[in-house]
Amino acid sequence: MNVNNGVGDGNTPERIPEVTLPEGWAWATVGEILVGSDAGKSFKCDPRPAAPDEWGIIKVSAMTWGEFRPDENKALLDDALVNPDYEIQAGDLLLSRANTAEHVGAPVLVGDVRPRLLLSDKSIRLKAGSAIDRDWFIYWLKSPAVRKAITAKATGTSDSMRNISQPDLRAIVLPLPPAAEQRRISNALDSRLARLGKIVRLIARARSHAATLRRQILLDLIPEPHDWPAEWQAMTVAEAGKVDLGRARHPDWHTGPRMRPYLRVANVFEDRIDTTSVMEMDFSDGLGKYRLLPGDILLNEGQSPHLVGRPAMYKGIPEGVAFTNSLLRFRAADGVLPGWALFVFRRHLHAGRFMREVRITTSLAHLSGSRLKTVEFPVPTIDEQRRLIAEAKRQLARVDVIDRLLDRAEDRASAIRRALFTEAFVGRLVSQDPDDEPAEDLLKRIRIEREAAEVERKTIRRAAAQAKRKSRTATQRRPSVIASPSAPTSHAPVPEGEQSALPLEFTQ
Repeated sequence: MNVNNGVGDGNTPERIPEVTLPEGWAWATVGEILVGSDAGKSFKCDPRPAAPDEWGIIKVSAMTWGEFRPDENKALLDDALVNPDYEIQAGDLLLSRANTAEHVGAPVLVGDVRPRLLLSDKSIRLKAGSAIDRDWFIYWLKSPAVRKAITAKATGTSDSMRNISQPDLRAIVLPLPPAAEQRRISNALDSRLARLGKIVRLIARARSHAATLRRQILLDLIPEPHDWPAEWQAMTVAEAGKVDLGRARHPDWHTGPRMRPYLRVANVFEDRIDTTSVMEMDFSDGLGKYRLLPGDILLNEGQSPHLVGRPAMYKGIPEGVAFTNSLLRFRAADGVLPGWALFVFRRHLHAGRFMREVRITTSLAHLSGSRLKTVEFPVPTIDEQRRLIAEAKRQLARVDVIDRLLDRAEDRASAIRRALFTEAFVGRLVSQDPDDEPAEDLLKRIRIEREAAEVERKTIRRAAAQAKRKSRTATQRRPSVIASPSAPTSHAPVPEGEQSALPLEFTQ
């Protein structure tokens, strides 16, 4: 690796990792294995997808999910702005220059693609040297270590939109195998990751079955209203307890003398309250009616439609906590156990009962306190509530065991995937062949290829500039034609079939 000019353009490469490479390998930077790269431009677009006969600009979402999605584009409003050099072609290697912390810099390979689709200002096209195995390069870019390095280099104050610059990307150091070994590595990863992918899909299928089983246990616990036992009391939520909406947030309460923790919709999951990120606001007038007590049931007031009404029980942690108006609180009346109320609401969630009461605004569904109060609420005797709660917990505990086993299997699959990438890029996944062309020779050939490409780009730019100057000069020399102000104007009729002769004056 050229430590003085690691990318061929004056960028400083990263420090070389303390790893001994196999014979024939070499350290290089991303810039040293490229012959060029392109970044698109920002254009004024219509948010709708481009029609087949229109030019489109790809969106960030076209490069986010591990595969190229050409339908994720916006229609360009002015075709005169199009530079065909930035049209996306099959086989292009693209990555997102700006994205979430998780996805910034993630690569995709373009397969079949519609014509008239352009790079955006948030996309980068990498052009590797012809001797670089494209599949090997993509695997390296997808490897956990590289993803971590790109995320660390990405700038931005918000995790929702981070940016990676081309110089920073080009300066990342990589272990470069000989070209023939690159192909052996990518083939080995293809095979092993395909087998691992089958295992991951089996885990996902088993997790889906576990979720179905959990849902069925909740649905079987409480029958439909017309099947409730005669000894059960048929109530509404308002009759079974008290419903309150949480406190609204206000900028004036972000700081103050009596800061207290509060729970919001991001903290409340089904049967679980996540306290890893609890925010605070000023309660100078005291927590009052917004103070939570152990046994209170919190339900999501605003959520995606299938999650609205998601319930969890507050069990006293953290202490002295309030709740905001993104949540509803149910406090059970006498004769209703909080644990029973939680199971009733979980049953309503999985039966889609809350969906019949929501109001949709944009992408969120809202469950108002007044609508929640009217929802049916069965109340068996206290002893029957205890018995049903115990039985449901016993059955759900078995599903929890399955989930923990699946978690372990998933963690193991992730560890195997990380190990495969680690072994691949330190030279331990496949054997070395002493007859392979050394990577140092490969870098020399790429350098020659890059220099030739740069000469060609400069020649094209000079030709374009000369053509532009000639066009401008020709426009300046072209004579303009104006009517002579001194020439008399004839109003005599023109004979049919003849043109009138206009007095003209030419000015140089």
